[in-house]
Amino acid sequence: MAWENILFEVHDQVALVTINRPKSLNALNPATLEELDEAVRRVRQDDAIRVLVLTGSGDKAFVAGADISEFPKMNPLQARLFAQKGQDVFFGLEDLPKPVIACVNGFALGGGLELAMSCDFIYASEKAKFGQPEINLGILPGFGGTQRLARLVGRAKAKELCMSGEMIDAATALQLGLVAKVFPAETLLEETMKAAKVMAAKSALALRAIKTVVDRGMDADLKTGCALEVEAFGLCFASEDAKEGAAAFLEKRKPHFKGSFTA
Repeated sequence: MAWENILFEVHDQVALVTINRPKSLNALNPATLEELDEAVRRVRQDDAIRVLVLTGSGDKAFVAGADISEFPKMNPLQARLFAQKGQDVFFGLEDLPKPVIACVNGFALGGGLELAMSCDFIYASEKAKFGQPEINLGILPGFGGTQRLARLVGRAKAKELCMSGEMIDAATALQLGLVAKVFPAETLLEETMKAAKVMAAKSALALRAIKTVVDRGMDADLKTGCALEVEAFGLCFASEDAKEGAAAFLEKRKPHFKGSFTA
C-alpha cells in the first residue's frame, strides 16, 4: 500500500506508525483512518513485529482530533458512519494481540485522545496536552471517548472533561492515571522505543495472554477475571517459551524466546 497519510517503519521487531499530516496537526480524516486500519492489519499479520508504537509527525501534535474541515460536508447519516468507522478502527487497534504504545508528543485532543486511549498505555512528552473538546462544537466524542475515558479516569472526571472541553497537561494526565510515564520532549521517542524493544524481547504468548486477561477481566467481576487468569496461566505452560524461561532462570542466563503470537 502506498501510504499518503502515515509513515510505516520497522526497527528491531518494533513497528513505528506515524500519523503524517503535520499541516493539519495530524487530524484524522476518512483516508487516514483507512490507512491506520491497514497498518494495524499489517502488524497483526507479521509475526516478526512484536510491538507497535503509534505517534504523530512534528513536535506540535500527536493527533489534534478529527478533521473538522470534513464536518460541514456531512449529513447525520454520514456523521454516524464516520463515527462508526473511527470506532471500528480503534477497536481493531485495541484488539491487536501485541503491545501498543501511544507516544504522545503534543496535542492529543478529541479523536487524538480517543486514539491514544485505544492503545495499551500512553507515554507522553512534558509538552503534551489532552482533552475531549467536542462540546465546543456542539457535539460529543464519537470515537469511544466517553467510554474509554470513564474507564481510565473515573465517571465524574470523564464527565467533567467532556462537558467542559478542558485541556489538561501531561503532569495532570499522569496523576489521573491516563498516562503511564512522562518524558522530556527531546527524549520521548527514544525512551518509548527503548521500552518497546524491551517488550519485543519477551515471550509473545505471554504478552498476548497478559493483554487479553487484563482487558477481558476489566469488563468482568473479580472472580471471572481471576478464572481467566488461571486458564491463561495454564496455557502458557504448554509453550516452549515457558520451558525456556524457567531454564534460563535456573541457568542464570538471558532467555531467548522464539514463540509467535499465532502459535
